[in-house]
Amino acid sequence: MAVNRDKPDRWKHDIAQSVDMYNDWFVRFAPEAYRSTRAQTTKDVEATLTVTSNLTGFGLTLLKSNPAILPTLRMSTCPPLAVDRLIGLAGVPPNLVRVMEKAGRLPPRMLPGDLNDALERIAAVIRRMADPDIFVWLKRGDKPSEHELYRAATIVADRLTGAVANPIVRNAQERRQLDAIAKWLESRGYCELPPEERAAYRSLLPGTFGFRMNVPAEQEGTGRPVNIPVDTVVMPKTAKPGDFPFLIEAKSAGDSTNVNKRRKEEAVKIGQLRRTYGQEVKYILFLCGYFDSGYLGYEAAEGIDWVWEHRIEDLGEFDL
Repeated sequence: MAVNRDKPDRWKHDIAQSVDMYNDWFVRFAPEAYRSTRAQTTKDVEATLTVTSNLTGFGLTLLKSNPAILPTLRMSTCPPLAVDRLIGLAGVPPNLVRVMEKAGRLPPRMLPGDLNDALERIAAVIRRMADPDIFVWLKRGDKPSEHELYRAATIVADRLTGAVANPIVRNAQERRQLDAIAKWLESRGYCELPPEERAAYRSLLPGTFGFRMNVPAEQEGTGRPVNIPVDTVVMPKTAKPGDFPFLIEAKSAGDSTNVNKRRKEEAVKIGQLRRTYGQEVKYILFLCGYFDSGYLGYEAAEGIDWVWEHRIEDLGEFDL
């Protein structure tokens, strides 16, 4: 049974409502999220300036003991350096920079001599390209004033916050969507599984649900086992022993460009699930934002249905 994918006459109106809902949420949430993140990031940048003697005393030893400061150092140059640009300029192994960036540590298997040489190269690039208009004391060769330090920290913090603004908004929107799904299910007598009981989707009892669970399937083309992450897994209250659960993927978008680039992801997931569990797998999307008719048409052609967040009551049409 189709709920929305077979009703293209409603798509235009739903798209407009969904865009309005996302924009309203963004205007109310994003500024505060950005400000709070920037405030914390400014403190982190100030700490980096302290440990580097205000960018005048860092090199191999400091990078080895404080690898997590690399993102701040990248944003301290003129122009700011992307990860790949730093890797190219310094001529260092990509894994070194990426581990420092993502994990705030050093690769454990890198040979000491190679590691030392690479860190020296990174430090040399940062020192040479440090932004003289931000760190004005570097040209003077003296100590900065408190005002100059704060100004430099806020500028670098703005650069860092801008780089992570989209993930902040995306994660908050996903959390809001999952909260909306939980509220809808709980109002109908469903119970959420605690995190420690979400390991096996098959353990779900009728009338329960869980978030961010893995569903095993066969990988397309190879037949190899693969875990498919699913945002919400629900076992309907009317389910019988051995029934497959209902799967909901939460999707939000602040523009239509990215959704059309990534629209094949859901098609791949449903293909793997159907190949493993049969054509009757129940898998839908929970949408909010800029999902245009091109995206909807593609998903409908793949047999994927959806529910709009602004009309969440449509979930009831799936016999939940």
